[in-house]
Amino acid sequence: MLGYVTRRILVMIPTLIVISALVFIIIQLPPGDYFTTYMNELQSQGEAVDPAKLEFIKQQYGFDKPMIEQYFLWLTGMLQGDFGYSFEFSRPVSEVVGDRLWLSFVVSFTTILFTWIVAFPIGVYSAVRQYSVGDYTLTFFGFLGLATPNFLLALVLQYAAYIWFDTSIGGLMDPKFIDQGWSVDKALSILEHLWVPVLVIGTSGTAGMIRRLRANLLDELHKQYVVTARAKGLPPGKALVKYPLRMALNPFIADIGNLLPEVISGAAIVSIVLSLPTTGPMLLNALQSQDMYLAGSFLMFLATLTVIGTLLSDLALGMLDPRIRLGGGAAK
Repeated sequence: MLGYVTRRILVMIPTLIVISALVFIIIQLPPGDYFTTYMNELQSQGEAVDPAKLEFIKQQYGFDKPMIEQYFLWLTGMLQGDFGYSFEFSRPVSEVVGDRLWLSFVVSFTTILFTWIVAFPIGVYSAVRQYSVGDYTLTFFGFLGLATPNFLLALVLQYAAYIWFDTSIGGLMDPKFIDQGWSVDKALSILEHLWVPVLVIGTSGTAGMIRRLRANLLDELHKQYVVTARAKGLPPGKALVKYPLRMALNPFIADIGNLLPEVISGAAIVSIVLSLPTTGPMLLNALQSQDMYLAGSFLMFLATLTVIGTLLSDLALGMLDPRIRLGGGAAK
């Protein structure tokens, strides 16, 4: 086990270096840079632009250097904990991301809990009661959840929350709590606004998980070891939980690699529709304005979480399913 983890960590290092190079190149591919975009925006508004000032800022942050030198300056800075400066927000990247990271975590983590709590009992019921009235009913609502666009559901629930509960869902809290310290009233305001984005983001994920769990569990329930366990008189509940349900969880454990970055990335489209102060809209704006340090550093953060999550999911799979061998060899 220790040797396997060591080898995976050694592989992660060059993987992240390659990802960092690709991220840097892709962000730099569009013509110009943030300063060019900013200058064009000011000129379109009829405002004067001081080219000498922009050139001085470029030199200060190394944007006048060759691309390969800019890349190594950015990479070594991240390794030292310096993620650069966000020109869009006129603040260090760590401060910009830190302000939104906590709210993104609250929304995404609550959505994941909602998805798993709702999807698992429904998926198990649909598999155990295959072709029953309940199965057909839940299947219908599952397909409805998969077919409904998140942004459309967001608009509908935003209207319903305002009409029925007199709650204006234009963010995650009342405007008076923005830029204020944490307090009980601010936490209660977040809880009051939280249910709409959780329902919107979690609907499609819940529907998809129900379908996957039902399919995986049905596949396991028809295997010979389950038939043998029932023939030996094992109680139905124990025969379900101990073996087939455990095996049906493999795809969900494998999704941990995607789960970690999702916790802090935020749903960009839904966040824009609901005006949520999460990291999704921040990343989109940073890419549009070519805010190199903010966009690149956050994408590298997501890539690091993905690589770590993949390692954790592989280790969890090895512990959950004895049929899986971490070394990749067959058991003798």
